[in-house]
Amino acid sequence: MTALATPRPPTTSSRRSAPGNAEDLCDLVSAVASGSEAAFASLYTALAGPVHGISLRVLRNPAHAEEVTQEVLLEVWRTAAAYRRERGSVMTWVLTIAHRRAVDRVRAVQAAADRDLRAIAERAVPPGWDSVEGTVELALDSERVRTALAGLSAVQRESVVLAYYGGYSQREISEALSLPLGTVKTRIRDGLIRLRAAFDGGAG
Repeated sequence: MTALATPRPPTTSSRRSAPGNAEDLCDLVSAVASGSEAAFASLYTALAGPVHGISLRVLRNPAHAEEVTQEVLLEVWRTAAAYRRERGSVMTWVLTIAHRRAVDRVRAVQAAADRDLRAIAERAVPPGWDSVEGTVELALDSERVRTALAGLSAVQRESVVLAYYGGYSQREISEALSLPLGTVKTRIRDGLIRLRAAFDGGAG
């Protein structure tokens, strides 16, 4: 089968009415498999809400959920010909894809956070540190850093890691993340306050 080009997002007029039953959805998927952008617009209207809902429940992050929703619907566009109605309803098929995509995104986000924490721990190792006592002390300090950073919100951790371990200035972080400078300053300040509290609480 010839690969389908990515369709344009549905227009406002194409979203006015959504198909109301499983048979309608099957017919739309068949039309999408033949390359109908009009059918895809109707299918998008029917599925976007449920897909976004399950993505948000898994991810608990509106931005990630929105991205996953778009990815799922584009996958439906590209793989519509693979759908078989005897294996289940269109809604079940699509929501299974959505759940898998959302779980994959959770794992990817966690893996990225783990890489950041490993990088922080590695940067904390001073040159020539090879005594047993020093190694144990460093391991404890690294664990405290990882625990303290894990206690920050994702946005605070991102800004703190960029500022103190990536060597970015606050203005560079603002530009890299497309955020107002004041927002970056607030995130770093609040993150450092929480880090200080975490270290103070574990000092004893």
